[in-house]
Amino acid sequence: MARARSRHGPGVIDTHVHWWPRECRALLDQTGASPGTRPDRLAAGATAPASEAGAGTPPDATGADALLALMKRRRVDACLLVLAHPAASAAAPEPGLKLARAWNDACSALHLARPDRFIGAIELPLQAPELAARELRRAARLPGMRAVCLGTHVNGRNLDEEFFWPVFAGCETLSLPVVLHPRQPLSPERMSRHFVADVCGLPYETGLAAASLVLGGVLDAFPALRVLLPQAGGAFPWLAGRLNRARESHRELRQLKHQPSTYLRRFYYDTGSHEPRVLRFLIDLAGADRVLVGSDCVPELRQGRPAAIVEKIPGLTRQEHERILAGSARRLFRL
Repeated sequence: MARARSRHGPGVIDTHVHWWPRECRALLDQTGASPGTRPDRLAAGATAPASEAGAGTPPDATGADALLALMKRRRVDACLLVLAHPAASAAAPEPGLKLARAWNDACSALHLARPDRFIGAIELPLQAPELAARELRRAARLPGMRAVCLGTHVNGRNLDEEFFWPVFAGCETLSLPVVLHPRQPLSPERMSRHFVADVCGLPYETGLAAASLVLGGVLDAFPALRVLLPQAGGAFPWLAGRLNRARESHRELRQLKHQPSTYLRRFYYDTGSHEPRVLRFLIDLAGADRVLVGSDCVPELRQGRPAAIVEKIPGLTRQEHERILAGSARRLFRL
């Protein structure tokens, strides 16, 4: 991918863009399902709930030409593509593998068509780690696949379970960063009104997943693993003090090699907070080099021009501004 730079400034790389290729849509059409509504209908025997949080891919981002037009309007020069709902892990293992392969192949093909504009995050059937590890090895050889997308949980199982460690080992060995994406939040019966599933539930999921990776020893076991968190890290950065206190208070957490707050810099964070002062706080905690543009393509929460919020962060130097817009993404995804 060429070094992103445009007439709008130093270039903008959006690290959180949903896309729904025809190949994946066709798999769902076979069962009468639709993106974002019924992942359990991808195959009989699925273990996911009947709906995922979020509305899936917006209508204006379903085709490559439309996606390029959308990027032009939003002044985005390049983007990391992430599969919209349903995730491959929402189905039974074999159909989930089929969906993951369809996504990975389509995403790589889009990169080959426009290598200066698109890279992809590998999708995996995490409900079956052996299948996931096999698909990870295959997809990592595809051009343009520069990250691995994992849900914040897999059908109710937290990511620190050793069941998933072979996947983390593969990501570390292949030098592929993990991009977390929130899945069905806890207590959906309490999140059915006022859009709180998106507004509150998804950031809580992100915080819980990040805390699980730290407290469950995943980051100690895989010291080279890099993880990008959506929604500016969700609840996680705000829990730094409580996590430190937990390690001091609970003997079973003292096996961690470092204070939990030290792991803040093991993560990267997108700008999806919609509040410049929150991003300022995050930068003070983790560093400007750990913050990347990430807009999310959920229609209700999507930003217009992703760079706009970066311009409003108090006290940024020019170098920090350019890192957040594109520099840190280039480094993380080896562009």
